[in-house]
Amino acid sequence: MFSPKLREFARKCYLTNIGQNLLVLLKWTGFSLLSGLLIGGVSTLFATLLGKAIQLRAAYSWLLFLLPVAGLAITALYHFCGQSNDRGTNFVIASIHANEETPARVAPLIFISTILTQLCGGSAGREGAALQIGGSLGNLLGKIVHLDDEDRHVLIMCGMSAAFAALFGTPMAAAVFSMEMVSVGIMYYSALVPCVMSALIGAHLASTFGVHAEKFTIVSIPSFSIDGAAKTVLLGILCAAVSILLCIILHKVGGLLKTYIKNVYLRATVSALIVIIFAFLLPDGKSYLGSGSNLIEQSIQEETIFPAAFLIKMLFTAVTLGGGFKGGEIVPSFCVGASFGCFFGSLAGFAPSLCAAMGMVAVFCGVTNCPITSILIAFELFGFDSAHYMILAIAVSYAMSGYYGLYADQTIVYSKYRTKFINRKTNH
Repeated sequence: MFSPKLREFARKCYLTNIGQNLLVLLKWTGFSLLSGLLIGGVSTLFATLLGKAIQLRAAYSWLLFLLPVAGLAITALYHFCGQSNDRGTNFVIASIHANEETPARVAPLIFISTILTQLCGGSAGREGAALQIGGSLGNLLGKIVHLDDEDRHVLIMCGMSAAFAALFGTPMAAAVFSMEMVSVGIMYYSALVPCVMSALIGAHLASTFGVHAEKFTIVSIPSFSIDGAAKTVLLGILCAAVSILLCIILHKVGGLLKTYIKNVYLRATVSALIVIIFAFLLPDGKSYLGSGSNLIEQSIQEETIFPAAFLIKMLFTAVTLGGGFKGGEIVPSFCVGASFGCFFGSLAGFAPSLCAAMGMVAVFCGVTNCPITSILIAFELFGFDSAHYMILAIAVSYAMSGYYGLYADQTIVYSKYRTKFINRKTNH
């Protein structure tokens, strides 16, 4: 059908393309290995020390009274390192799509500050810190090997994936999260292979050195039914409302503290004192200290928790982060979602443990605008038996949460509701 010359030409083109693709694959395999080992190693050390800090706080409850001292130390550290106007994870997001620089000093700063925050009982997470550690070290690595801007952006995402996977033990979600969170509606698929490799290496390295992945067991999973689906849709709608409220409270409380307490050292001190007072005055107040992993576990095991636990955790986290303490909002958002889901399940008479698990990932989806990551986290944390419920809750929460989000620099490229280019920032 085709002449021999045409067939020979097609064969050469095919072999040329295969060769070029293979070179690209080899290139990113090398960089992924480097990123996974280096950043995964740093994140493994971070996770290990963080675990030790949490154990110390549990053993010595008086460490809570050192929270004001920790706040002053963190504030001074950022001031003397020229990071007084620190933007947290937003810095890393902007470095990918706006060509802003993420200074290498962000990694040691957030490393030390998050450990101090957790050691003394601040209500903050750890995955936000992982994203900043991974992003800043990925950026530094890209500069050292003289990558151009486009490839350096990919290496930043690799670093984020490696760090997230090492710390949380969810490599599938970690691989996608760094690509999905930057621009809602567009995925940076060119980063897929390196992010997957970096995440797998980071997770395996952490596991090798004793940092075990989070796993939860849902007490009971009812058969998927119309009644169950209807309650899941309702839960998804309410989780969207909770996620919006969480975003508003985090930003408004931080804004109020900055408005009324101009001095950063005084702000850190006042915030720490508020957390201490809350811990002693509110019902079971000390359970809201730290990331909230204990409340997540209690909710999924259907243990009795205070009905307004999700609101109290919001306030603890908002005051902690608004005062200048470091960590992240992701695990607290899991805690808020799990405690709210358990409360909903108890009221609705529908599998509180399952509702806690659904609430956990649905609120996470609402605050991050990352439905694919949320689905993968659900599968990695809870398995596939509850998949139908999880996907439905996540989808509804994503649609109903509007354009609110934790990250001010996150761009909504395409509308959630129409095939329309909107290119706007998130509400907060």
